[in-house]
Amino acid sequence: MSGLLLLALIISLPLLGQNNKKKVPNLRPFDEKPLHFGFLIGMNTMDFRVYNTGEAIGDNGEMLYADVVNLRPGLNIGIVSSYRLRPNLNLRFLPGISFGQRDLMYYTENFPEDEKEKIESSPLQIKSTFLEFPLLIKYSALRMHNAKPYLVGGFNARYDLAKDVQDRLLLKSLDGYIEFGAGFDFYMTFFRLSVELKASIGLANILNPAGTGDLLDQQYTDALSGLKSRIFHLTFYFE
Repeated sequence: MSGLLLLALIISLPLLGQNNKKKVPNLRPFDEKPLHFGFLIGMNTMDFRVYNTGEAIGDNGEMLYADVVNLRPGLNIGIVSSYRLRPNLNLRFLPGISFGQRDLMYYTENFPEDEKEKIESSPLQIKSTFLEFPLLIKYSALRMHNAKPYLVGGFNARYDLAKDVQDRLLLKSLDGYIEFGAGFDFYMTFFRLSVELKASIGLANILNPAGTGDLLDQQYTDALSGLKSRIFHLTFYFE
């Protein structure tokens, strides 16, 4: 019996060694580096928080109001620069560019008849091309072998290259955003992959009350008291 136990132990030693090798974490010194770089690619959906005036602006007492329809997927790409402030805390600068679109549909409503109808057959397609300059703090939990959850938050300045006189509305190009989100770091053999969900909440009213200058477009501006931007991201980081 003792001989069989010894033989089983000898046979199992190589297997134990292989299991130990599998448990060695990837990229062990990665988080100790003071500075590292990478790139990001992701998807977004752009939205507006719409503030309607609620005032009757039509000749027959109609109220004109707007709402966002058809949330469309967009694209964002950028560069990652990450500086280690302390263990599990990093300062990240992620300059990049993003593309997206918001569809704004206008309706009329006549209060005496309680009727609602679209004033156009299709929504206004408000396209945006943002230059982005986010500065974020990333707080990471303890590493679990080759994965680690984290929280991220900070400020992002965006400049919209596509915002000139178009879309029957005139919007302001520059806006600041508060950003917050969460994700997971996955330590691969040669790089770290991070998957992140994040929300960006615009701080400014980006509606320009001056309008486009076209009298036919003025009703689209007069119907609104404000527009605030909201953007939601699914991003993949390669570092």
